[in-house]
Amino acid sequence: MTPFSKARTALAALREDLSGDVFAPWDPGYDGARSVFNALIDRRPAVIARCAHEADVVRAVRFGRDLDLNIAVRGGGHSLAGMGVNDAGLVVDLRPMHGVTVDPAAEAARIGGGATTGHLDRATGPYGLATTGARVSTTGVAGCVLGGGSGWLERCCGPAADNLLGVELVTADGERTHANPDENPDLFRALHGAGGNFGVATALTLRLYEVPRFSVALVVCPPRFGAELTRAFRDVVESGPLRASGAVRWFTGRPAAFVPEPAAASPPGSPGGRLWCGALLAYAGDVRELRGLAEPLLALPHEVGTVTALPYAGLQRMFDVPPGLRCHWSAEYLTGAPDRFVDVFCARARSMPPRTGTEHLLFPVGAAVADGPAGLPLPYRGARWAVHPFAVWRDPAHDERCVRWVRDARADAEPWSTGAAPLNLVGDEGPQRVRAGLGAGSMRRLGELKRRHDPDNVFRFNHNIKPL
Repeated sequence: MTPFSKARTALAALREDLSGDVFAPWDPGYDGARSVFNALIDRRPAVIARCAHEADVVRAVRFGRDLDLNIAVRGGGHSLAGMGVNDAGLVVDLRPMHGVTVDPAAEAARIGGGATTGHLDRATGPYGLATTGARVSTTGVAGCVLGGGSGWLERCCGPAADNLLGVELVTADGERTHANPDENPDLFRALHGAGGNFGVATALTLRLYEVPRFSVALVVCPPRFGAELTRAFRDVVESGPLRASGAVRWFTGRPAAFVPEPAAASPPGSPGGRLWCGALLAYAGDVRELRGLAEPLLALPHEVGTVTALPYAGLQRMFDVPPGLRCHWSAEYLTGAPDRFVDVFCARARSMPPRTGTEHLLFPVGAAVADGPAGLPLPYRGARWAVHPFAVWRDPAHDERCVRWVRDARADAEPWSTGAAPLNLVGDEGPQRVRAGLGAGSMRRLGELKRRHDPDNVFRFNHNIKPL
């Protein structure tokens, strides 16, 4: 049998066996199936296997191994660098696997490998439960958790990975396995930050917390008051309760776009508009308590100032960015946010590329993040703040300028950097950043574990750990 006929026969068998859909380049729907969140990424896989359940994943991985195809795994979220797709290989697409089962008595949820934060929040919200899960509803849960997982609740509930109770995996050999504190404990620890290096995560179980009430304070001011607002936000959060979090957000558009009312919001990526500095004070508690905390922010001159109750899921949706835009972003963990850093941060915001949806964010870390268990590949426990330049644009003519602005914004923060990289918030920035995101002291142990579970480095379209 020739290689071509073998591939054709195997593809026909895959179509027959899979409950989900299979796309080849000549199939209707292929272009839609291969498109990703970031319009800068344009890749053409040989086969896309859209998996409906774990058995489909097993079948797809074995198909890829039999034909010696490169295998990329696509979860439910963004993947800035497009790591969920490849050229001329196989994509194992988990997006149909987005079910969430909540056990309110155990305060835990089982989440499918293709679920987004939105799926998780909609399932847990009716029970008054929540857990750390990124800062927008369109982030994939699996990628977020396995990469560490920074979100609005991390100061009181810890990063997402700290709430991981178990993972269901399909290995590089196409076998099913589990990782939890009792079963494959070394693998389980590695999955707290080391991403999809060791298998396809078909489901995760996460610890939930009681969050029956949530509220936000939003203040938007002109740029001349941006540094004052940033310092006031810093001081409120650092002296406030662990339930207080949020972000400073420089953006362009109308100031009402910062208010959680769909009718008032402008779509992200919209060109034009004035520059504004906004502070979002997020609070996992009653709005009456938040009003007192927010007083120093509201005391500053502002165009918008509101304190309101808001469901946690509503906060997650506030900053959703639609797919199909051109994107580049990065982040840096900081030892602190002293006045000199605030001046540098605000100055860089004033140079944001015009006629784009670019933003410059600063958010607090610390608190419960610092108190998590030792021995996990999460080297940013000591970080107190993080800066997050976030470029979004439509016109390819802005590519060079937007990418350069993000790089410059991250370079600005280097004097205050902890040296740790938040892998959830960066794309493909090279092996040194991967090492910074996992911790130099963890790399040998992770490499040895990779050799045991994936010696051929099948799962390498990620922030990759090479097998030793």
